[in-house]
Amino acid sequence: MLEMTVAGRKIGPAHEPFIIAEMSGNHNGSLERAKDIVRAAADTGVDCLKFQTYTAETMTLDLDSDDFVIRDPNSLWDGRQLYDLYNEAHTPWEWHEELFKIANDLGVLSFSSPFDETAVDFLDDLGAPMFKVASFELTHIPLIRKIAQTGKPMIMSTGMASEEDIALAIKTAQDAGATEIAILKCTSNYPADASDANLATIPDMREKFGVQVGLSDHTLGTGVAVASIMYGATIVEKHFTLSRDDGGVDSDFSLEPWEMKLLKEETRRAFKSKGQVTYSGTASEQKSKQFRQSVYPKASIKKGEAFTAENLKICRPGFSLAPKHWDDLIGQTAKRDISVGERLTEADI
Repeated sequence: MLEMTVAGRKIGPAHEPFIIAEMSGNHNGSLERAKDIVRAAADTGVDCLKFQTYTAETMTLDLDSDDFVIRDPNSLWDGRQLYDLYNEAHTPWEWHEELFKIANDLGVLSFSSPFDETAVDFLDDLGAPMFKVASFELTHIPLIRKIAQTGKPMIMSTGMASEEDIALAIKTAQDAGATEIAILKCTSNYPADASDANLATIPDMREKFGVQVGLSDHTLGTGVAVASIMYGATIVEKHFTLSRDDGGVDSDFSLEPWEMKLLKEETRRAFKSKGQVTYSGTASEQKSKQFRQSVYPKASIKKGEAFTAENLKICRPGFSLAPKHWDDLIGQTAKRDISVGERLTEADI
């Protein structure tokens, strides 16, 4: 369960981080902008582009009563009616096929988060290679079951979820036939603060649930995402836009193209840096040992003459006797004639 294969690509601890650019509603209602986002994402080198598949009707009810209006002064969407927000942010279903094709032609995988069972059927018919369950849908057990029944790999975000929520979601998916599952550590704030990321949870999740774990990151910048690699994250998902200045429902916590390219590069570098437990330096470091210090004669020393601080010096390079032998040398007598700068050996002690 610690590796999955999506359209021939391996995702797991032995492979470079799998980077997902999330378009969400940053198309701002424009198909041409959506196409530009797909092309820009491909240019950054990401592995995958993710969409969201819903309509206002499939997501909520068209009501303006208190339950259906966001009331949170700290939210980007405070005061917004849910129906209107989702109507603005949704990606029209008739766009999906063309956007998927553009991405695939550019060598970038594309898939989506369905928010109801009809969206699962729609995406499956389009040939989506895997599915994503959003954090807010992790408790939507019928949806998870429906996705799992496709037999395709699935990724599930876990924002707000308890251990019991996560365990039930995974068991539901497995019982329904899913064999390739990844979960993503996520903080469901928009934007999220780095202090709430709690990346130390990633290895604990991997141990508890027996599946690979990644990060769905809503913090600003790339630092948290890069740090997650050192905790074993195999997947990183970040929202993506052409420019935050252009606005959009998710633009405030989305990466611009130069940042997404940096994220791809730095997560790859972080992955390579993990390596293995090693001491005494790597093979490539051995040549640098010459720049250590060692004990050299700074004056000519005759056979039988005592070694002293006046005729020896600890200095670079490191080809002579190591400084740890200094105390053993001082006061000993030379067994041979030694010239200035000649290497000493343990046989001289």
